[in-house]
Amino acid sequence: MKKMNMKQTAVAAALALLGIATAGAQQADKRAPAVIKGTTQAKPSFVPQAVPQALSDGNIPSEIGPAMELVVGKSTLVRLPAPIERISVGNPAVADVTLISARELYLLGKTFGSTNVIMWRRNAPTTIVDVSVAADASALEQRIRTLLPGEDIKVRSASDSLVLTGLVSSALKASQAVEVAESFVRTYSRGLQLQVMAGDQVARQGQAISIDQKEVVSQSGSSRKSQEPKVINMLRVAQPQQVMLEVKVAEVSKNLLDKLGVGIDASRTGGNWRYSILSSLLTDSAGLLGAVRNNTSLTVDAERRDGLIKVLAEPNIVAISGQEASFLAGGKIFIPVARENTATGGTTITLEEKEFGVGLKFTPVVLDGARIHLKVAPEVSELSQTGSPFTTINGVTAVLPSFTTRRAQTSVQLMDGQSLAIAGLIKNNVTESVKRLPVLGELPVLGTLFRSSEFQTDRTELMFLITPRLVKPLGPEVALPTDAYTPPSRAEFFLNGQLEGSGNGDVPPDRPAQPQSAAQTPRGAVDSVPAAGGFTMK
Repeated sequence: MKKMNMKQTAVAAALALLGIATAGAQQADKRAPAVIKGTTQAKPSFVPQAVPQALSDGNIPSEIGPAMELVVGKSTLVRLPAPIERISVGNPAVADVTLISARELYLLGKTFGSTNVIMWRRNAPTTIVDVSVAADASALEQRIRTLLPGEDIKVRSASDSLVLTGLVSSALKASQAVEVAESFVRTYSRGLQLQVMAGDQVARQGQAISIDQKEVVSQSGSSRKSQEPKVINMLRVAQPQQVMLEVKVAEVSKNLLDKLGVGIDASRTGGNWRYSILSSLLTDSAGLLGAVRNNTSLTVDAERRDGLIKVLAEPNIVAISGQEASFLAGGKIFIPVARENTATGGTTITLEEKEFGVGLKFTPVVLDGARIHLKVAPEVSELSQTGSPFTTINGVTAVLPSFTTRRAQTSVQLMDGQSLAIAGLIKNNVTESVKRLPVLGELPVLGTLFRSSEFQTDRTELMFLITPRLVKPLGPEVALPTDAYTPPSRAEFFLNGQLEGSGNGDVPPDRPAQPQSAAQTPRGAVDSVPAAGGFTMK
C-alpha cells in the first residue's frame, strides 16, 4: 500500500509539473509578438485582446487581434505566436489569406476595401483580425519628394483615394503635384488589373513567396474603373503670388491727300427746257477758284490735306497666379439684330450689346525663378466714321455703326519686369483716282482742264507692348493722385481764374501721413520698389 501511495504521489507530482509547464508555454505563446515580413511599414504586435462574452462563440471566447493594413497588389508574410488549425476570410475578393503552415500566414491585397480574418486554435480563444486594403501612398510620396524637392507634401491613403496634404510654395507646385499623382494613379491602376497567383496554389506548389511584392502574371480588363484610385487635392498654397500686367498700346496714323480738278458747267434755257453739258462731271466740291458768266461756269479745285492721329493707352491690371483678369476702358452701344421668331414664324428685332474701347484679358502663371507664363489678349476698337448702310423692308435706308478693331492673342513667357512686343501692324495704303472727259481729258497738257485727279496715302503703325511684374500689396497709407490737389478759394477762382489753389497740396489736412509700423512691414519691403496701381514690386 505504501508503494502504491508513493507511485500515485509521484504521478500526481509529474502531472502537476506538466500542467505548470503547459500553462507557462501558453502564456509565453500569448506574450510572443507576431513577426511580419515583406512590408515596408512597421506592423503592431500580434497580441489579441479579449472581447466581451456576448461576442464569444459558445464556451470558447473570442479575441480581437491587431488591425492589419495591406497595399493593393502587394503581398506579405505574417508569423503567428501560436499554431493555427484553420482560418476563414470574410470577403475573399478584398484580400487573399492563405495558411502556409501552422504558424505562417500569406496575405495579398486584391482590391480596395476592408474585411476580417477568423483564426481557430486548439483549446484556445478564437482570434478575429481586421484587414484593410488601400492604395500605395508611400510610393507616391517618395516619387513626389524626388520630383518636387523642398515641398512639404504628404500622401495619405483613404480606402480607394490618395489624399495630398501639406504646404506648397505656389499654385504651380500644387498643380504639378496633382499631375504627378494622376500619372501615378493611371500607371498604378493598370497594374491592378493584373491577377496574381493565389496563395493556396503557391502553397500546393511549394514555391517561394516574394516577401516584398509579388509580380503580376496575367492581365484582365474587367473592372478598371472600380480599381482606379482617386486623387484628392487638399494642398495649401503658402502665399498666393500676384502679377500686375502693364500693357502699352501705341498707334500712329497719318494720312496725306492731294487733289486737283477742273469743273465746267454750261447750260442754256429755251422755252420750258434747260440744256446743260459737263454738269458736275469732274468735281462735286465748291472749288478753289470759280468763274460764272451767264449760264456757263468754270471751277478749279485744288486741295492738300494732312492728318495725324496718335493713340496711346496704358491699361494696368492685377491678377492672382492662375486666375483670369479682364479690363475695359471704353463704352458700349446697342445694335439692332434681326432674329427669327420660331413661335410666330416672323422676324423679331432685338438689341445686341457691343463693347468698344481698350480691352485686355490675361491669365498669368508664375513659374520657377521669377518666370511668368502669360496668356494675353489685348484689343483696341473704335467706332468707324463710315458705318454700314442697309435698307429695311419698308424701303428706308439706315446706317448701322461699324467698328475698327485691332486685337492680338498669344501666349508668352517672360521674366519679372521684362517687356516684349507681342504684336505689331504697319499698314501703308495708296489710293489714286482720276476722273476725266473722254478724248479731251487724255490730251498731254490741255487735258488737265478736262480731268480731276486725287492721290491719297494712309500710313498706320500699331504696337502692343506688355510688361509683367510680380507685386504684393502695400500698407493702408498709399498716396493717391488726388492728394496733391487743393481746391482754389473763391478769390483765386473768380478773380485770378485759377483752377487749383496755391496752398500746400502735398499732404491734405484730412489725410495725415503716418509711417507704417515695423510690425506691419512685410518681409523684403525695404528693398521693394513702388509701382503703378498701388502695388510694390518684389
